[in-house]
Amino acid sequence: MLPTPADRDLSPYAGLWIAIVRGDVSGIGQTPEAARLASLQARPKEKPVLMQVPPSPITNQLITLPPLFDDVRAVMRAHVAIWLVGGAVRDGLMGRASHDLDFVVAGDALALARATADALRGAYYPLDEERGAGRVILTRDNARYVLDFAALRAPDLNGDLALRDFTLDAMAVSVSDPETLVDPLGGEADLRAGVIRACGPTSLSDDPVRGLRAVRLAAQFDFRIHKETREAVKREAASLKRVSAERIRDEFVRLLGGRRSATAVRALDMLGLLEWIVPEASTLKGVTQSAPHAFDVWEHTLAILERLEDLLAVLGPRHDPDAAADLALGLASVRLGRYRLPLDEHLSTCLSADRPARWLLFLSAFLHDIAKPATRKLDADGAIHFYEHDLVGAEMAARRATRLRFSADEVKRVRLTVNCHLRPLLLANEATGPSRRAIYRFYRAAGEAGVDVCLLSLADSLATWGPEFRQAEWTRMTEVVAALLKGYFEEPEQSVQPPPLLNGRDLIAHFGLEEGPLVGKLLEAIREAQAAGEVADKEAALELARVVLNQMGGLP
Repeated sequence: MLPTPADRDLSPYAGLWIAIVRGDVSGIGQTPEAARLASLQARPKEKPVLMQVPPSPITNQLITLPPLFDDVRAVMRAHVAIWLVGGAVRDGLMGRASHDLDFVVAGDALALARATADALRGAYYPLDEERGAGRVILTRDNARYVLDFAALRAPDLNGDLALRDFTLDAMAVSVSDPETLVDPLGGEADLRAGVIRACGPTSLSDDPVRGLRAVRLAAQFDFRIHKETREAVKREAASLKRVSAERIRDEFVRLLGGRRSATAVRALDMLGLLEWIVPEASTLKGVTQSAPHAFDVWEHTLAILERLEDLLAVLGPRHDPDAAADLALGLASVRLGRYRLPLDEHLSTCLSADRPARWLLFLSAFLHDIAKPATRKLDADGAIHFYEHDLVGAEMAARRATRLRFSADEVKRVRLTVNCHLRPLLLANEATGPSRRAIYRFYRAAGEAGVDVCLLSLADSLATWGPEFRQAEWTRMTEVVAALLKGYFEEPEQSVQPPPLLNGRDLIAHFGLEEGPLVGKLLEAIREAQAAGEVADKEAALELARVVLNQMGGLP
C-alpha cells in the first residue's frame, strides 16, 4: 500500500504548500501554484494533490528567546501586528539567545520603536525614516541589546519573508503568539539540515552582498551553501562593484572576525568574491618564501588567520583546557593567561561604530604581508628577501582600508599593526629580554596598536613554521610578548607613557630656547630616559636636556 501524507513526517514543510503524487512529496512552494509547477517538473505525467502543511508549533524548550522579548511584548499594543524575525528566531531554534532582535511591523514601525525606547528607557535612532525603520539600544544586566523595527516590505508577512536573503533567516514568531513558528520557505528544515539556501531565484541579484553573508553564515555554523545558491553567488560576484563600499566593509570585516575566517576567505576566493573586495590578495598566490616559512604567502596568510583564531580562543576570558592541550597554545596560556580580561576588553573596544578591535586585528592579519609580492628579491645565494615589506605593506593596507571606508582611527590602527608586526620577532632575536627602553620604543612606534601587534606576531610565528613546532623559539616569543603586555597593562606609567616631569615652557624658560622641533626632541629624550629608569625628577630631566643640547652643538 502506498503511503499517504498522514503517514509521512511533513514537519520539514511546515507553513508551505506541497504537492503529493502516489504518497510522495513531488513539489513544494509558497503558494499552491508554485507547488503544482514544481511537481509538474518532477512528475510531468501525473496530477498532484495539493495541500498546505500547518505552521510548526514550537515550545519554550525548542526555541530560546531572550528575557527582553517579554519586556518588548508588554509594551506592544494588542491591535498591532508585529513579529520577531530573522537571526533571533534562527538563533532561538539553535538554543542560542540573541542580543540583536529584528521586528517587522504592520503599521508605524518608527512610532513603535520610539514607544519601546521610552517605555524601556533605551535610546532611539531612526535608521531609515523613508522606509520606516528605527533602532532601539538597551542595556540589561551589563549586556547591550539592539532592537530594530521595520515596516512590512510586502502586503503580508509571508511576502516580506520571501524578500529576505536565506531561508534560515526567513522565519518569524508573532509577538502576540510566540508559540507558533511562521516558516513559509522551509527555513527550519534547512536549519536542521545545515544548509544555506537563498529565499528565491533573485535573492543574490537583488543584493550581491548576500554572497558574503552566505559564506560568513556557513563558516559561523559549519553549514554548507546549497548548490544553486552557490552558483548564484558566483554568477553575481561581479555585481559587488555596484554595491557601496560601506556595506561590503561591514560584511567582510565581520566575516574576518568571526569563526573559521581562514575557511571563509578561501571560500570567498573560490566563489569569485574576494577579487572585488581586496584585489591585491590574488597576487599572494604562489609567492614562495625561504625557510623557516613552510608555505607560500597566500597559504601563510590563511594560516595566520587560523592560528590567530586559535590563540584568541585559548587567551579568551575563560580558560579552555581543551584548547590549551595543544603544546604551543598551552605554553601561551601559561605565559599570557594573566592578561585574559584586559585582552578581552581591548579586543572588544570599538574604534568606530560597532566594529570591535578584534575585527581590525584580523583585517590587519589578512593584510600584513600584502606587499611581499612587490618587495620580493632573490639574492645570489638563492635566498628570498622581502625588504621593507612591513613599511610598504602598511601603506597598502591603509589604502585598502580607506577604500573600504573604514574610519580614520581604524585606518591608523591597521597601518600601525602592519607596520610594526615584525618588531616582537626582532626583540626575540636579541640575546636578552626587552629592556625598559626597548619596551618604551616599541609602544612609541606602535601606540595603542601595540597589543594587536603582540597577538599578530605570535600567530605569525606559528603560521610561519606550519606543522613544525620550534619550542625554544616559541618560548622566547611568548616571553617577549609577556614583557610587552606587562608594560602596557601593568606598568604603563613606567614603560609606555611616563608622566611628564616638565613641559616645553620649562625648557624654553630654563635654557632660553625658541619654540620649535628642538624642544620636542628634548622632551622625547627625557621621556625615553625616564622610561628606562635613568631620570626620576625635574632636576635630572633638566640635566639630561643640558647634556643633549651640548651633544647637538651647545646651548644657544
